[in-house]
Amino acid sequence: MERKFKFSVEEYYHIYNRGNNKAPIFLDSRDRNRFIALLFVCNSEYPVVVKSIGRKIFQGRTLDDSLWEIDRGETIVDIGVYCLMPNHFHILIREKQEGGISSFVKKMSTGYSLYFNKRHNRTGALYEGKFRAEHVNDDKYLKYLYSYIHLNPVKLLEPEWKDVGIKNIDNIKKYLEQYVYSSYLDYIGVSRGESDILHKEAFPEYFQDYHDFEFFIEEWLNYKNSPLL
Repeated sequence: MERKFKFSVEEYYHIYNRGNNKAPIFLDSRDRNRFIALLFVCNSEYPVVVKSIGRKIFQGRTLDDSLWEIDRGETIVDIGVYCLMPNHFHILIREKQEGGISSFVKKMSTGYSLYFNKRHNRTGALYEGKFRAEHVNDDKYLKYLYSYIHLNPVKLLEPEWKDVGIKNIDNIKKYLEQYVYSSYLDYIGVSRGESDILHKEAFPEYFQDYHDFEFFIEEWLNYKNSPLL
C-alpha cells in the first residue's frame, strides 16, 4: 500500500510492522537483543557491516557494552520511544534529514530479516509488507503515543485490561520495570546502554522528571476504559 504522505524533516512519525501472517518475529532474548542493537547501529550515516563491527556485540542473550561505543558518525533519525512485542514492534521517530527514516528502516529491517531467517532456518518475507507509518502532527496525539507504545507489554500479562481494567496495578508496574525490550526503563531513570538509542532532546519535553512520567503512566493504567490497544 502506497503512503498518502512523504516523510518531512523535523516531523514526527509512529512507525510499526508485524510478522507475516501475524507470526512472531522475536522468539527469544537473543532475537530481541539483535533488533535492539540494530536500532542503535543502523541509525548512522555509515553502511552497516556486521563483520566489521564484531560478532561479540551481536551474539548472546545480553548486549555487549562495547556496542554503545561504536562510531556511528552522524545519526539519520531521532528515536524517542520504542517497544518490541512478540510479533511486532513500535517506534516513535523524527525525520532528522531527508530520506532518513526510509534509509534507517531499510537497513534495520533488512539486517534483522537476514539474521532471523538464517538463525531460524526459514525463507521468505519476515514482515507483513512494508513498514507502516502514521504522521503525528498533533501535540496531544504525540504525547499519547508515549503511553500507547510503552504500555503495549501490559497485553502480555493481562490481555483484556483495556476492557475490564487491571487487577493489580502494582504487579503491572513491576512487570513494566522488568520488561527490558522497550524504552520504558529509560523514562523511569534506569541507567543502561540502551538509553543511547534515544534522542529525547528532539522531542517535546512532556515530562520534567521521572516522577512526571511515572504519574502519566499510572493515570493510563487507572483508566478502565482506556482506548489503548
